[in-house]
Amino acid sequence: MIVTSRDGAIVTITIDRHETRNALDAQVCTAIREAVEAAAAEADADDPVRAIVITGAGTAFCAGADLSGGVYNSEFIDAHASMLRTVESVPVPVIAAVNGPAIGAGVQLALAADLRVVVPGAVFAVPVVKVGLALDNWTIKRLANVVGGGHARSVLMTARPVGAEEAARIGLANEIGDLDTALELAREISGFAPLTLRHIKTVINDDAARLLPRDEHTELQQKAWYSEDMAEARAAREEKRPPVFRGR
Repeated sequence: MIVTSRDGAIVTITIDRHETRNALDAQVCTAIREAVEAAAAEADADDPVRAIVITGAGTAFCAGADLSGGVYNSEFIDAHASMLRTVESVPVPVIAAVNGPAIGAGVQLALAADLRVVVPGAVFAVPVVKVGLALDNWTIKRLANVVGGGHARSVLMTARPVGAEEAARIGLANEIGDLDTALELAREISGFAPLTLRHIKTVINDDAARLLPRDEHTELQQKAWYSEDMAEARAAREEKRPPVFRGR
């Protein structure tokens, strides 16, 4: 499910769920969080970890939430949020090696990382408007802070896939390349001053994405999650037909 390896100061965490294209459920989110925490715990050791790379096995980075794995319950929501907070807050740089499609929750995982190295054939997509769900404030603000408000609106409101070249143009991808490229970047960063890197990461992440949602935001999010439209989207998926949304 999760494979962890270390090469010098670099720890690589690989999501290995070929049967689901590395989709996330509560168990996988918990395993990623624990692997990141374990690697980061070595940041101040005698033989320290200086960077973490997260990638997917096979041809997908992460196909999103595993819709067959109970993702509509609080267990997944809590485990997923905890994973994202951990990736964002650990004291060493985290690089997402996006080796293929990153969809929905896969985009969130990539956004939680500090840097994203994207293989040429990869795409990003956040199709919440197609399935009647609502993102948390962190995801929307984080995306806006990474790519700017205009591009964030386009990504979220159109749900159109964003290819690697376009991702690089708007700032969603920091570099174009494969896992070796990501590891090379990690090795470069691992030679820099750790306390300086920690300061940069902390200050950059102390932004509007951390603001608590207002009551209005929470109410609207919950309204979407428990709406008839969301139930319609689930039914349409099972029946292999386009959903018909009615705004209730």
